Amino acid sequence: MKFWQVVSFSEPDQLLDVARAAEEAGFEGVLLSDHLFFPGELRTKYPYSEDGKPMFDGTTPFPDVIVTIAAMAAVTTRLRFGTMVYILPLRHPLEVAKSVGTAALLSRGRVLLGTGAGWIREEYEALGVDFATRGRRYDEMIDVMRKAWTGRMVEHRGAIFDLGSFQMSPAPAAQVPIYIGGITEPALRRAARLGDGWIGTGQTPEQAMALLGRLRELRSAAGRAAAPFETIVPLVTPPGADDYARLADAGMTATTAWPFTYVIGPTSTASQKREAMLRFGEAVISKLG
Repeated sequence: MKFWQVVSFSEPDQLLDVARAAEEAGFEGVLLSDHLFFPGELRTKYPYSEDGKPMFDGTTPFPDVIVTIAAMAAVTTRLRFGTMVYILPLRHPLEVAKSVGTAALLSRGRVLLGTGAGWIREEYEALGVDFATRGRRYDEMIDVMRKAWTGRMVEHRGAIFDLGSFQMSPAPAAQVPIYIGGITEPALRRAARLGDGWIGTGQTPEQAMALLGRLRELRSAAGRAAAPFETIVPLVTPPGADDYARLADAGMTATTAWPFTYVIGPTSTASQKREAMLRFGEAVISKLG
């Protein structure tokens, strides 16, 4: 079982120290969250709370994830970096391919791109991107980026992106893994058809078992049952050793340590974060990793 540290909502000036400490504690990697901004008037309902309100606001830090990954990679040697999740259809695929591919190249392959469709309509409206067609845009973007990362002269003729011949250099040494986030049926189907992995949103062990079972069905139906596939499933209740074993048998390859705001409090020092990760490493990773 692999363990990732979620660093969402952390103080940005501490993130390089956090990355060093996560590597010291034995984590597989760290995961960052993505939003461009928080709208002054949020009309869109948050899909993961009963009252439709998110647990963050305009004061919550969301540093640019690719810039942050590049900085953290420069001060570590083994730690991997991922996004949970990057709002892919909000951007242009060539811009994403360039920045993510460069980060993967310079980190020597330590980057994975966890993606999602996003839920804040206001972000899309501000950038002039159609919110209603983000699913189709999402699917096509994955194809465009994978073509770009080959480093060869390629083209893409799609319903949304019509790109003549192009070649992107430098290319990463290998394809950057693309994980699909979300628990809706469209998200699970996208993960089964197109993803190198899947990221949950915070489940109980029982909910995780059901979702992993559904993914197996969908991957089998898509003819991808034998293809390499990883899953990162944040768990909302502390599991026991038996739960980890059952989930691993069901296809869970990794889980997470909670964001520091939930473990320590709304604010904490880099030293407090390091101590929390070292305790987790000793109590959990050393025994189950």
